[in-house]
Order: sequence, then structure tokens, then C-alpha cells
Amino acid sequence: MFVSLLGRMYVTLLSCFVVSIIIILFQFDVTTPKGLAAFNGFMSSKSYISGYQFSDADKEEFAKFTSCPDSNQYPHAFRWYAHAASLQGIRGTIALPAPPAAPKVVAAAPVKVEKEEEEDFDVFGDDDEDEEPKKKPEEGGRAEMLAKLKAEAVARTAAKEAKQRTLVAMEVKPWSTEQDLVALWKKITTEIAQDGLKWGEGFSLQEVAFGIKKLCMTFTMGVNNSSDDVVDAIQDMEDEVQSVEVTSMNVL
Repeated sequence: MFVSLLGRMYVTLLSCFVVSIIIILFQFDVTTPKGLAAFNGFMSSKSYISGYQFSDADKEEFAKFTSCPDSNQYPHAFRWYAHAASLQGIRGTIALPAPPAAPKVVAAAPVKVEKEEEEDFDVFGDDDEDEEPKKKPEEGGRAEMLAKLKAEAVARTAAKEAKQRTLVAMEVKPWSTEQDLVALWKKITTEIAQDGLKWGEGFSLQEVAFGIKKLCMTFTMGVNNSSDDVVDAIQDMEDEVQSVEVTSMNVL
């Protein structure tokens, strides 16, 4: 029983591998009758491009179509296209086959002509025949879907950028050895405040020369903040600050 199970698993994996190789070797150009016919034959015994569920391969192939395949000429391609459109929530792209025409009744012909004449009558007196052609249902539905996908991508990018944070390290040099660098650090972190700006919880002191030490500190900022504005604000404390230098910037 265990050997039989392994055999079935091997056959399944081999089938998926063969399908993948076929997809890679035979890229179907569904915009041409020849390519669409080849794709129709490929889908004759399949529900999806690869495997047993809707995947990225189906999405990529669906995006190549400019219109719905003809249900009479390409029935397998039409079946797959309708199913893929339904799974993606796309409406108005399926061109269903027209029902058979009802037999004409000779006696009803005069009534039909009169009805058509009544429908052609414009009660508002508008004789302008140069009206803009209406979009086909499949064109409108596809355009709306593409616009929706584009808007969602832009929204995701904007949300990602809004959450982006940058860690900035800087060095602040005082004028003399007599300055209280702890008090200077507290002054900088309390007086300089911006939306999206967050100061580090600590600092360190490093020797410069002649007993003078520099203040090493960090802060994080968002996409709407500028490190130049922070540096300028610190340099405005000219009685206590000799110079300010940004040593590193890293996107978190």
C-alpha cells in the first residue's frame, strides 16, 4: 500500500513537471488564431494552466487575452476564460453565444415594421446621428478591472512608503570642555520636535582633542522628515554647539 501511494505521488509530480515544461516551451500567442487554437487544444483536458487550482500561471495567461474567445470555435479556451474571469471578479467580459433566431412570422411583419418606426421616432426632436459609440461590455469591464488593479498597487506603494523609517546617526561637537553635554543632549531632544521624528533613548561621548568630547546620538524619521532640518535646528544653538555632522543614514 505504501509503495502504491509513493507511485501515485510520483506520477502526480511528474505530470506537474511535464505541464510546466510544456508551458515554458510553448508560449501561446493567444492574440493570433493559430496561438489561440493551440491553447484551446492544450486546455481540452485541463481546468487550469498548471496543477489543480487557480494560480499565477492562469493570471498571466488571462492578461494576454484582448477579448473573450469564441465559444463555438474555441470551446475549451472559452470555458477556461470564463472560469478565470469569474475567479478574479471580472464582470462583463464574457461574450455568450447568441440564442438561435426565432422563425419569422410573415403575418407579424407589418406590426414589426410599425414598432421599429415608433422606436426610431425621437420625441425630443434630436436628429443628431453622430453620437459617440458605446463601449462594448467586455471593453468596459476589462478597463475598469485594470484601473482597479492599478489603484490598488498605488495604494499599497503609498502605504509602504508611509511606514518607512530611517535611522540617522550624528555627532554634535561643543565649544569647550566645560560644557555639560548631558544637559545639551536633553535640550536638543526636548526642544527639537517634529511629527514623525523620534530621538534615541541614549547617547555616548567620544574624545575629540584637548579634552573636548563630542556627543554621539541617533534619531529615526519618516518619509516626510528631513535630516537637514534637524541639523539646522541644532546648529541654531550656536552658543552651545560648534558643529553638527550626520555620520550615517539607514532605512529600517
